[in-house]
Amino acid sequence: MTTAVIVDAVRTASGKGKPGGALSGTHPVDLFAHTLRALVERNGLDPALVEDVIAGCVSQAGDQSLNIARNAVLAAGFPESVPATTVDRQCGSSQQAAHFAAQGVIAGAYDIVIAGGVESMSRVPMGFAARGGDPFGELLGKRYPEGLIPQGYSAELIAARWNLDRAALDRFSARSHRLAAQAAAEGAFDREIVPITLAGGEHRVDETVRPATTEEGLAGLKPAFVDEGMGARFPEIDWRITPGNSSPLTDGASAALIMSEERATALGLTPRARFHAFAVTGDDPLLMLTGIIPATRKVLERAGLGIDDIDAFEVNEAFAPVPLAWAAEVGADLEKVNRRGGAIAIGHPLGASGGRLLSTLLGVLESTGGRYGLQTMCEGGGMANAMIIERL
Repeated sequence: MTTAVIVDAVRTASGKGKPGGALSGTHPVDLFAHTLRALVERNGLDPALVEDVIAGCVSQAGDQSLNIARNAVLAAGFPESVPATTVDRQCGSSQQAAHFAAQGVIAGAYDIVIAGGVESMSRVPMGFAARGGDPFGELLGKRYPEGLIPQGYSAELIAARWNLDRAALDRFSARSHRLAAQAAAEGAFDREIVPITLAGGEHRVDETVRPATTEEGLAGLKPAFVDEGMGARFPEIDWRITPGNSSPLTDGASAALIMSEERATALGLTPRARFHAFAVTGDDPLLMLTGIIPATRKVLERAGLGIDDIDAFEVNEAFAPVPLAWAAEVGADLEKVNRRGGAIAIGHPLGASGGRLLSTLLGVLESTGGRYGLQTMCEGGGMANAMIIERL
């Protein structure tokens, strides 16, 4: 069987996903094109050799419509012969792009492919694509007559059902900022971040990290999702989710160079890791964010590994209850989870987040000498991706 390897992975530093954020003046096509160009340039790769580009993007409307992956390929100056497609598996879109790319290599459909993603939440706000329409339809409404719920309420349900109190959520969130700030100060993100030139100079530091964040400071924030109707529907909710223990709206892009091991050797490139196992699953769409629990169990079983065989975990911090409930269920050591902080600090640019986790996971494995890394993403609609990579 063909081995799929990761030669390199890059990302932009995050920008606040609102007008005035560091990347809000940059069109998302240009943002993703920047990572594509940087990826081939720093690896000395002729872009004509790239057989496909697969990109994740959640809000495929407005500035992110009409197959943003193909538009970015052309904007990056790649030959017109390089095709591209855009995928949406909600927050796990760029991780799914990596799965598709690697699986294509393993199947023999590709030798060289780029997987990545982009999201400009400042220019295309969350929910923008559904405005004026009904994304659910009549039959789905009959199956869930009380209606599906936004993710913030799902996070509240998880916090309540796993008995995660406000102090635990805020403590984990402060940890995210502390670790991310420490990693940045130590240069741990330098290899994964590709600086982008803006009007005010180079952007190379994650804008959403707040080094001064403390558990005590977070404790003063008010709950973000208080709603009388939802409280009546779900009486166990007691409103623990705040802006401080949630991931911020973020702009960003990411890209990974994926090849067959044989082709990488022929080109004189040194792979950083190989893909070991993949899983994708569906779960309760009301809890929504718990799919990472069965996805993790599934990928470990496929890999023939136990949770203690994994040296580093990257678990997307959509909300603090998500990785905490996951760790409690799968028995993971929290010291191995998000060692350089997570989305609560670094940000969550939806379609680009899976690629950000991958670039960070590679760096953690290399700096610690770990062998196996597991990455998992909770996703809208109650889905999740999980994959295991092996450092080479």
